Amino acid sequence: MNLTAHILIIDDEIHNREVLEQELELLGCSTVMAGDGLAALELLETEPVDLILLDIIMPKMDGFEVLRRLKASTRFHHLPVVMISALGDLEGVVRCIELGAEDYLPKPFDPVLLEARIKACLEKKRWHDQEVKYVKQIENHLIALTRERERTEQLLHAILPAPAVTELKTTDRVVPRRFERVAVLFADIAEFTPYCERHPAEKVVSDLDQLFERWESVVVECGLEQIKSIGDGLFAVANLFRTNADPVISSIRCALSLAEAARQSPASWQIRVGIHTGSVVAGVVGRTKLSFDVWGDTVNVAARLSDLGLPGSIHLSADAWAQTSHRYDGNALGHMQLKGCGDIEVYRLNVSGGVV
Repeated sequence: MNLTAHILIIDDEIHNREVLEQELELLGCSTVMAGDGLAALELLETEPVDLILLDIIMPKMDGFEVLRRLKASTRFHHLPVVMISALGDLEGVVRCIELGAEDYLPKPFDPVLLEARIKACLEKKRWHDQEVKYVKQIENHLIALTRERERTEQLLHAILPAPAVTELKTTDRVVPRRFERVAVLFADIAEFTPYCERHPAEKVVSDLDQLFERWESVVVECGLEQIKSIGDGLFAVANLFRTNADPVISSIRCALSLAEAARQSPASWQIRVGIHTGSVVAGVVGRTKLSFDVWGDTVNVAARLSDLGLPGSIHLSADAWAQTSHRYDGNALGHMQLKGCGDIEVYRLNVSGGVV
């Protein structure tokens, strides 16, 4: 029978090593040999083996100490060790078995017994190696699943507010709700289309990405929740899932910070902003591509207000202006017909005046 294993023979008697080497070669095994324990441990650092045949009585380091060190090593503890002993060493063999040796071979060696001992140990090692391989595959699979779950979590938080993510994970759905006293903010870049025509695509996307990254931070810093970006525009709300005692004031502060970030961007953009307050309906639509959105007349009015006036303008509805408590300076522009929204009383914030 061909065992095709690489075996380390550790024995201080050269005759014993040579006899074992010949017998193992007949079985199809390759061998490497050491005359004492210290030499064997040094050899193992560079020579991978499948099995160790270990004598008990040796100079420099006996078989007990070699076995103890092997089983204490995370690198070598799995290697099967078969003790080599004379019949009078049986008490020592028992001690070695207790220390972790797999089996023993009596001297002189019986070829049939040698083959049986080695075959049993190698089969056990094969099953152990296979188990280790499967465990490693399972660990790698679990790591991949964990990473995938983290990526999914990140994607969910990118498209849904945190409370909606929690609800979706808990109940597998997000219940649509109506929210009151929500401030809605729309901001878009003035003259963005002409800018696109004048610059390479790479620069347009790079400048826009840099600005939106800063805008995302501004929205969080001001206590708002970003619903989504729309082309070159931003749609955010205050007092939706995150309670905000003064949503309009927070939205105005956010608008001013968004405008400053746009001015400081590489493109030196100016923006127009619209702010309105009222009730909205919020929920998640879609199955393969989830989308969280906010709907209602409040949203429509804020969007139309952002289309008014010159670059740099911040327009508010009368309802929103009433909640500023005269803390900001502004001008009443009178009633205006906004597309799809009817007659709306409009105010323009004096962005240079700041807080009154």
